[in-house]
Amino acid sequence: MAGKRVLMIIAPENFRDEELFHPKEELERAGVGVTVASSRTGEAKGKLGARVKPDLKLDQVKVGDYDAVIFVGGSGSEVYFNDRQALSIASEAFKKGKKVCAICIASVILANAGVLKGKRATVWNGEYIEKIESKGATYTGKPVEVDGNVITANGPAAAREFGRTIAKAIKG
Repeated sequence: MAGKRVLMIIAPENFRDEELFHPKEELERAGVGVTVASSRTGEAKGKLGARVKPDLKLDQVKVGDYDAVIFVGGSGSEVYFNDRQALSIASEAFKKGKKVCAICIASVILANAGVLKGKRATVWNGEYIEKIESKGATYTGKPVEVDGNVITANGPAAAREFGRTIAKAIKG
């Protein structure tokens, strides 16, 4: 896995701690380099108290540098639902054939970027199911769903499996 790199995008506040750390641990265990980005520099705060200093701001991201782009969930990720920069990153990664991934409610970001149209996907339950279906996704309810280059997961309990699935997918 040497040379493989992923970008994990977190909200500046209220990202879901385990949805960042568990996939990150699984990816790093597989030898994948992980870069963390957010909409602003400075400390980002997780819902459960984690404090993380992002490596990059979204406007510094070069999608071509990564094998996968991962949007981390948690209530804070709603700031990216209609964020031009975040949607552009998701769309560009998809068009370039990168793995485009999201966990929990962050799947809505992929839906709003047009990435889930005609794809099987999963998301945290409730109103979010309707949000991805309204953009052309087929909701499956699985903990982790893979459809081509799109990988989605439904929440914190699936975070480790999500990370392992991404590692396996970028291995080729």
